[in-house]
Amino acid sequence: MSTIINASTSSGLIQTADTSGTLVLQSNGTTMQTIDSTGSYGQLKSGTAVASTSGTSIDFTGLPSWVKRITVMLTGVSTNGTSNLLIQLGYSGGIENTGYTSAGGYIQNASASGVSTSTAGFIFNTASASNSIFGSITVCTIGSNIWVAQGLVTAASVPFMMAGGKTTTGTLDRVRITTVNGTDTFDAGSINIMYEG
Repeated sequence: MSTIINASTSSGLIQTADTSGTLVLQSNGTTMQTIDSTGSYGQLKSGTAVASTSGTSIDFTGLPSWVKRITVMLTGVSTNGTSNLLIQLGYSGGIENTGYTSAGGYIQNASASGVSTSTAGFIFNTASASNSIFGSITVCTIGSNIWVAQGLVTAASVPFMMAGGKTTTGTLDRVRITTVNGTDTFDAGSINIMYEG
């Protein structure tokens, strides 16, 4: 059995039991925080950092259904090729690699340079296999499985910007970091995520 604890301005502290399996904390009828078997809504949670030193993709799975924002963080990440990096979203049916609107590039001499686009994921540039990438990309939902992304990373002292959007088929529960060609191998650095509801 679960409990709703409501700090009402007119009736003081109200406790209401239900069968949803959650603990809901309210202030005058407005939910401030919800805690269920997967964790607490509204809290910032960190994933477990993964060494990006092998493999063609890195997955973070098991994200709770209440997630509203995910931040992908990269430090010293590189691959053995020149294919740009992608962030892909997924759900229980698997990773989705179509339906994205995404572009990334950098500014040089007051003009957009190195612009790349992708419908297979949220794209951001690496420029060269020898470059180490540092930065973060944030993916947020605006509701109804509609996600938008924006981020800024740096490689070889050049700042690369990216943005995009995607509607997932199901409720998001996983994120993948890979490359456009899907065959370049990670060979340095570390990747982690933070998420919140």
